[in-house]
Amino acid sequence: MTSPALPDDTLRIGIDLGGTKIEAVAIDPQGNVLLRPRIATPRDNYVATLDAIGSLVRQIEDQLGKTGSVGIGIPGALSQHTGLVMNANSVWLNGRPLHRDLQARLDRPVRIANDANCFTVSEAVDGAGQGCAAVFGVILGTGVGGGIALHGLPHTGRNAGAGEWGHTPLPWQTSDEYPGRVCYCGRRGCIETFLSGPAASDEFFAKTGQRIAMSQIASMAKEGDRACVEYFALYVNRLARALAVVIDVFDPDIIVLGGGVSNSPELPNRVSQVLPDWCFCDGIDTPVVRAVHGDSSGVRGAAWLWPAVEPA
Repeated sequence: MTSPALPDDTLRIGIDLGGTKIEAVAIDPQGNVLLRPRIATPRDNYVATLDAIGSLVRQIEDQLGKTGSVGIGIPGALSQHTGLVMNANSVWLNGRPLHRDLQARLDRPVRIANDANCFTVSEAVDGAGQGCAAVFGVILGTGVGGGIALHGLPHTGRNAGAGEWGHTPLPWQTSDEYPGRVCYCGRRGCIETFLSGPAASDEFFAKTGQRIAMSQIASMAKEGDRACVEYFALYVNRLARALAVVIDVFDPDIIVLGGGVSNSPELPNRVSQVLPDWCFCDGIDTPVVRAVHGDSSGVRGAAWLWPAVEPA
């Protein structure tokens, strides 16, 4: 691979490769957004996906007149053993040499990370976790994901599995919860099968016959609807149990919540109140907060995979 002129260090390009859209952002070293184009994802077409990413990068660089560093968030991970994409719910990426192919297509080094790690990096660099050495990020949406950022950089671990919190079992399951529903990963009782937006909505429907989203359940609980009050309390309890294990094992400086389910303003405070009941410590003061950048955090974090100042 030949290399072009070195990317201008005032331009960082982030790509969020989603299942329905590919979003890009161009930011300067202060985090100011310069451009933010998006296009539909060419589903089930690997080559067209490469073309789409290349087109977005060229569009940004042509408009701004400079070459930037490129970071990409994907709904999966790169195997530490083969370099191929694994565990992506955009299944046409699995088993593909995405990193190698994009570096060849863009003619420069590229950094790739799991989208939950990108979310966490964004909040660690200039979001809710700014100034914190160890940040745990949580995505509560269509799925459930977790990410770890240490000193503003993603921590993926020896096997690229760090932060895969959503596919660990819900701890301290009650008799009503055990063994849990089958997860798409093939196991039962994963945190995702309890805390994702669709899972919560399905369970509430089974309990009440009402088909409403988790965000509406939280809103109606605030208004005093009895069924919603009870279910929201159950959701809070489960999330607190799941996060207690994170604190017991990792003990981050802060926990940042993202994803559509996290949009309930009451959720962080309610979880903080219940956490001490489950943690193996004599006192818990870990802040649990909502993301500052919201839905923008994933794509911003991809751009921040090339930090403003490289670590020594």
